Order: sequence, then structure tokens, then C-alpha cells
Amino acid sequence: MTDEVADKKKKANGPTIRWDDSKMRSVYANVCNVSSTREEVTLLFGTNQAWRAGQQEVGIELTDRVIISPFAAKRLALLLNGVVGEYEKRFGTLDEVEKKAK
Repeated sequence: MTDEVADKKKKANGPTIRWDDSKMRSVYANVCNVSSTREEVTLLFGTNQAWRAGQQEVGIELTDRVIISPFAAKRLALLLNGVVGEYEKRFGTLDEVEKKAK
């Protein structure tokens, strides 16, 4: 393949994406809250500190805030719907509310 053909093929497929994970960290979250304005969508992630029946107050330790544009939020929603759909095909339907282990 000539360089010219390779360049045309690359342009047709779009740019190559290089994922840089050198500053990435991993966190666990079992709680997510979402709020939005016209310009941005804010996702708050954290962990539920304790969950006992009859509690008057539940402590949530917030650890991460991710702010994205509404366009990125739409793409994220589509991606998450696809991932959950694939999960359910493999492992069965998920209830909207987690069932507590007895």
C-alpha cells in the first residue's frame, strides 16, 4: 500500500486515539448522584458508609466529582445502556433496585 493510499484510509477511518492512563486512578463507588445545568452535567461518586434498616441518617462519603458537557452525558448514557444490555444478555435481567442478601 502506498503512503498516499494509507493516508486516505487513515482519514476515512478518523484519527487514531491513544489512551494515556499515566495519571489514572481507580476508585470504588456504590453511590452516584447526578445534577445538571444548561451547560454541564455533574456526577458525584462516593460510598455508602453503612446501611441498616431504620436508620435516620445515612452517611455517604463523596470521593469524586466528574463534570461533563450535556453532549458527553448523552454519549455516556448510550454507552452505559449498551454495557448494561450486554451484561443482561449474559447474566440475566437486573432489577432497578438491588435486592438485599438475606
